[in-house]
Amino acid sequence: MNSASVAARPDEAVHIAAGAPNAPAAARTGSHRLLPRALMAPAVITLFLWMIVPLVMTLYFSTVHYNLMQPGDKAFVGLANFEYFVTDPDFGASVVNTLLLLGAVIVITVVFGVGLALLVNEPFPGRGIVRVLLISPFFVMPTANALLWKHMMMNPIYGVLAQVALFFGLQPVDWLTDHPLFSVILMVAWQWLPFACLIFITSLQSLDRDQMEAAGMDGANALQKFWFLTLPHLGRPIAVVVMIEMIFLMSVFAEIFTTTGGGPGNESTNVAFLIFKQALMNFDVGVASAGALFAVVLANIAAVFLIRMIGKNLD
Repeated sequence: MNSASVAARPDEAVHIAAGAPNAPAAARTGSHRLLPRALMAPAVITLFLWMIVPLVMTLYFSTVHYNLMQPGDKAFVGLANFEYFVTDPDFGASVVNTLLLLGAVIVITVVFGVGLALLVNEPFPGRGIVRVLLISPFFVMPTANALLWKHMMMNPIYGVLAQVALFFGLQPVDWLTDHPLFSVILMVAWQWLPFACLIFITSLQSLDRDQMEAAGMDGANALQKFWFLTLPHLGRPIAVVVMIEMIFLMSVFAEIFTTTGGGPGNESTNVAFLIFKQALMNFDVGVASAGALFAVVLANIAAVFLIRMIGKNLD
């Protein structure tokens, strides 16, 4: 070992101690990561508390007998609230109505959204105005949307649909009484259709025009080009639309509350409205909390099946 190498060691020690570029890469990386994590910590902690505190309170209330008419009585009842909720006479109908509402709205918005997106994708005079009008229903509040359909469209005396039926010599239909769930599906689908259409219009902008022209030159007709080129190109946007709508449509409430009130009977009652009836009509916070947890479980089950079916499009 020569004297030059021995003399170099104290200098290296000084550089390492001072945090010079010769410091180990792992130590520099750790110090660089510490500051971003420290800056993000308040936001992450706040978001965590924002989610975990309501969840913990819901879990607590679901295991106690807590009625707003008797606020001092909070006896522990275990799983009795869950048993009471699932044995409610409206429980089975509410689950079926929730799944029917969810599936019907998703099918309507995807099918008609793709069709409208294809129509307005090609250039024509006034296309910009048409696109704005097409997207505008999505910005209508759910309550205003329900009132519009209830009084302007579906009223059996002076509604637009009643006047159309009279024009063709038909008997007007009392939609909210005779077809309550179908009426709610129409309202919700009308509001969510622009969202799906907007996603599909944006996706069609990136469609390879050269490939479409080459397919036409090879003899492919419009249906074949749509089935083999356009539809596969829209696979990922369709998956995104389905997943987002499923998240929000599980909690449809304003349209039902404003128009049908869950009736007649329980024909338009979904899980969200059943929880509302338990919480505010029966003043039973414990049973309503159990229902909320059941809704979370139902949403996760639906999400698992949905991700299995369409998750491959998100790879």
